[in-house]
Amino acid sequence: MATLATSVLTLVDWAKRLDPSGKVPVIAELLSQTNAILSDMRWMEGNLPTGHRVTVRTGLPTVAWRLLNKGVAKSKSRTAQIDETVGILEARSEVDKDLAELNANLGAFRLSEAQAFIEGMNQEMSQTLFYGNSSTDPEEFTGLSPRYNDTTAEVGQNILSGGGSGSDNSSIWLVVWGENTVCGIFPKGSKAGLVHDDLGLGDALDSDNNRFRAYMDRWQWKAGIALKDWRYVVRIPNIDISNLTAKSSAADLTELMIKAIHRIPSLGMGKPAFYVNRTVFQMLDIQRRDDIISGGGLTWETVDGKRSASFRGIPVQLCDQLLETEATVS
Repeated sequence: MATLATSVLTLVDWAKRLDPSGKVPVIAELLSQTNAILSDMRWMEGNLPTGHRVTVRTGLPTVAWRLLNKGVAKSKSRTAQIDETVGILEARSEVDKDLAELNANLGAFRLSEAQAFIEGMNQEMSQTLFYGNSSTDPEEFTGLSPRYNDTTAEVGQNILSGGGSGSDNSSIWLVVWGENTVCGIFPKGSKAGLVHDDLGLGDALDSDNNRFRAYMDRWQWKAGIALKDWRYVVRIPNIDISNLTAKSSAADLTELMIKAIHRIPSLGMGKPAFYVNRTVFQMLDIQRRDDIISGGGLTWETVDGKRSASFRGIPVQLCDQLLETEATVS
């Protein structure tokens, strides 16, 4: 007897998606998250089929004061090139034709399944933006954390420790998105963003390699990040979560965020934003009660009809994919 795999929808799955009238209800997306980084990012087409080649200046020419009747030595600037790669995030869905067409709810049923795939793709992309590492997982692109994980490296100037230790830490990120700072990339000649292919009816294979007719879909997202100027990203790691909940020994988040702002050469180079998870956001809101008395701290504004938090005019965005299990950065 063939065993049904957990990767395909069954009649039980179908039954759970019907309301008493036999229609597909609006599903409460209990697994949905908020990852505003995806809507904040600036995107550009790469100049390579596999990503984007970035040219950065690594040295300035030598200049000198000249005496009359004396010349100066010739000089030049120095540059380096870095190839930023992209990853291919992909998912497929196969739903038995007869199952999908029950009760003439084909369109609504396929839409309900598509929403789950889109949410899953968004969550995976958000986590990879922060934690992806092509050195250990070649299929991924390298995110921000592996690039800002060593205080002794050049980028260490933009790593401001929150004082925590152990492995129950989180980070606050300040990112200035822009074409000449840091941005999302997609391969040359490809489509930007999440692409959905409705493959229609086709032959699918069960666990015994027997064929059945199924509606098939494919979702694909080719993406990476290009870090052109490391000075426009600041990481505040080592925010001890247990200390935050203890409250009395919590890191001074507003002070660290002020320091982060002053690490950025020019906020006008792009679109700046802070990124925090829910626990950090909660403590930031609590600490703001004292800070607001002296005219600083977190404030709230209405942007596009939505209440939005900001710190010194910079949006503070919620990202559920920022972990609370980060190791200490040193």
